[in-house]
Amino acid sequence: MKVLVTGAAGFIGSHVVEALLQRGDTVVGLDNFNDYYDPGRKRANIQEALRNSAYRMVEGDIRDAGLLEETFESHRFEKVCHIAAMAGVRFSIENPDLYESVNVRGTLNLLEEARKHPVRAFVFASSSSVYGASNPVPFREDADVTQPISPYAATKVAKEVLAYTYHHLYGLNCTGLRFFTVYGPRGRPDMAPYLFTKWISEGHPLRQFGDGTSRRDYTYIDDIVAGVVAALDAELPYEVINLGRGETISLSDFIRLVEEVVGTEANIVREPTKPGDVPITHADISKARKLLGYDPQVPVREGMERFWAWYQEAVAPTK
Repeated sequence: MKVLVTGAAGFIGSHVVEALLQRGDTVVGLDNFNDYYDPGRKRANIQEALRNSAYRMVEGDIRDAGLLEETFESHRFEKVCHIAAMAGVRFSIENPDLYESVNVRGTLNLLEEARKHPVRAFVFASSSSVYGASNPVPFREDADVTQPISPYAATKVAKEVLAYTYHHLYGLNCTGLRFFTVYGPRGRPDMAPYLFTKWISEGHPLRQFGDGTSRRDYTYIDDIVAGVVAALDAELPYEVINLGRGETISLSDFIRLVEEVVGTEANIVREPTKPGDVPITHADISKARKLLGYDPQVPVREGMERFWAWYQEAVAPTK
């Protein structure tokens, strides 16, 4: 199977690429190596894949329609795994134009190429952020997502709607995967698992936004990748599907867990809740279990122990 993976040098994308290569697929990765965080980290992410003859890396932007046309013409993909996006709720509030341009226009460009060069499956990354702040928990895929509370979340809703339109008009098989707080080795350095580990291990103040009662459904990267690959294989007509652990942990308890894993007490500095943050994310994963055979295996403590082991080897020595 020949697969295009966008965002292939990022956290989730690089893991998806390796999983596909390991099972014998041919993969083309596309990434623009932007500076939302250190591009050097992204280049390190792809070193293993670059050693595989079944992998080709294309450096470019999903907003470049000409590049996408050339790439699709050259490779004749069977499936597309669209992970590329501007990430981060808080940064999107400061830069809404950038998020619209990358997340919406970039996705539209890819859908157009997938229409013109028919693929068997178009699987794309959505987010738990689409559920906003007022839906009942655990979040079900049939919940109302018309009240997002950040530009980032709004762009993810837009991607789902665009994908449905292309399914309706052109019969394109599209599956949107709503990821819930993904963490693990190579994790993004702007997310809580990475930041808390860094701050605690280096003795820096830990910035806690809110009173510590907010809750997140942390999902280990290996479980997410298993769900992504299953969605590529399923070739569903049109679906949006939650990929989470299906369990939550409070911010206060998560900080205590990181303290225990790292073996150092945090110096907590409490700050007000940030605009755009939601009080809870909690996935109902019954649909993923039914349609994809999804069965998350890694509890949060084990996942953070694995992350800490990676951090000590890959990050700490460079400090």
